[in-house]
Amino acid sequence: MTMHQSIRTSIQKLFSLQVGFFLILALPASTNYKLKDFGIGSGGSSTAASANYKADVISGETDNGNLTGTTYNLGTGLAFTNQADVPAAPTFTNPSNYYNKLKIVLDASSNATDTKFAIAISPDDFVTTYYVQSDAAIGMTLGSEDYQTSTGWGSASGTIIIGLTPNTTYKAKVKAMQGDFTETGYGPIATASTINPTMTFDIDVSATDTDTSPPFTINLGDLIASTITDGPQKIWVDFSTNGELGGRVYVVAQNAGLQSVAASYKINAVTGNLSALPQGFGAQGSSVANGLSIATLYDLSGDNVGVTDTNIREIFSSTSPTTGGRGSFLLKAKSAATTPSASDYAETLTVIASASF
Repeated sequence: MTMHQSIRTSIQKLFSLQVGFFLILALPASTNYKLKDFGIGSGGSSTAASANYKADVISGETDNGNLTGTTYNLGTGLAFTNQADVPAAPTFTNPSNYYNKLKIVLDASSNATDTKFAIAISPDDFVTTYYVQSDAAIGMTLGSEDYQTSTGWGSASGTIIIGLTPNTTYKAKVKAMQGDFTETGYGPIATASTINPTMTFDIDVSATDTDTSPPFTINLGDLIASTITDGPQKIWVDFSTNGELGGRVYVVAQNAGLQSVAASYKINAVTGNLSALPQGFGAQGSSVANGLSIATLYDLSGDNVGVTDTNIREIFSSTSPTTGGRGSFLLKAKSAATTPSASDYAETLTVIASASF
């Protein structure tokens, strides 16, 4: 090899090395994307703390840590590595036609059992945000005590959120936290609606449990002296309500007994055992179903009756929301040998219902 050839070969190698170095610098770019800075750093991590604040950092972490898409978000760096799993959408329902509350069951996803969750709820797509408090009511602030474990929120049984507005659609979402630097953003949204307060009420008059139509009349027939006569039909009551504390059914009488205008006489309404009384008129609870109970005054048997007078008296009740409540009561009467005969002995009973919202 001549000296001229050796020099040319060296120049070629030097040129080749320079070209290779240029290609390495071009690697962070492509037709569609460009990486301006590797941002690898020198490595290492630290925790900085003061009386009021704490920061957990790692050198070499990317500058921007959240890549957002239409369906999914990608969190990068130590902050997102430390986070708990973002909870899936909760199960949010109105299982009992509630007018002021809704049921929520959290999905803990893959989070550990000591993970705590916070629930946000809104009636206007989170223009206004409320937070479910530790007592299941809603409030405008979220305190540390309002983060509870899945068990604290009722596990599979869930929690009944109270204090809501009737006839309103709510959205709910959940976030998770398991110690310092682990709090997630809120997960997907679930929707449920309250309804308006409701109460339905109906009466029937029949010997058996049958729906009937007005007018409602019970004919006691001839009252034989010293003999107890049962009404041939019962008065049946239908009652349903989503009232928070259920409701009541009452009975009130116009005459406080069987009144005869023709004889100017009244067989008085009484409380007691008609077998031991010379005469009287009253009511006796007969049956209840689906959440109704008979009031003590009328919860009787045999020939015992409770008074029906001009006072409004409770005869049936429920203490919680009731669907398909059904009750019945019977009328009983007894005349004495001294009771004047007449064909117009009569009483008018009014049955009233109310709900406790």
